[in-house]
Amino acid sequence: MSIRSLRSVLSGRRVAHGCAAFALGAASLAFVGAGTAAAAPVTCVSPPSTNEILVSETASCGATADGGGFARAAAADSGTAVSTAGTNGSAQAEATGFGTALAGASDGGRSYAYALGGGLSHSWAQGAAITFSVAGWGSGATADTTGVTCVGPQSFAVNTGTGQWCAVGVGSTRR
Repeated sequence: MSIRSLRSVLSGRRVAHGCAAFALGAASLAFVGAGTAAAAPVTCVSPPSTNEILVSETASCGATADGGGFARAAAADSGTAVSTAGTNGSAQAEATGFGTALAGASDGGRSYAYALGGGLSHSWAQGAAITFSVAGWGSGATADTTGVTCVGPQSFAVNTGTGQWCAVGVGSTRR
């Protein structure tokens, strides 16, 4: 095959039509949702169980509490949520869409961690403090006794014990 015949086979119009067909196919797969992970939601609560761990296809959760604490973790769509509470603390973690949420509380603290669609969220509260962290896709948020950290455009964290807060990657505590 000569260069001239190759040029006639790969004309601009044929390449454009091939690219358009490929783009249309990719767009229709994305619209239909082919290839997305979908797992039944799971919810772990402690008490009544001292340590509850559940897995449903790709979603998983774990909750453990002692000393009068309460822990709740819920996950769906390939999310992972873990919460732990002790000495009258209350911790709640929720994760969806490949997100990971970790919440912990003790000595009466209240902790809330939410990972939505692929974020990493970590929250730890102690004493009279309330900590709250939310992270979306590609972002991370931490609220704990040492401060707050936000990374990425879909992040928010607050610690009422220290009065610190951050959002969209701005206002983080130096670590």
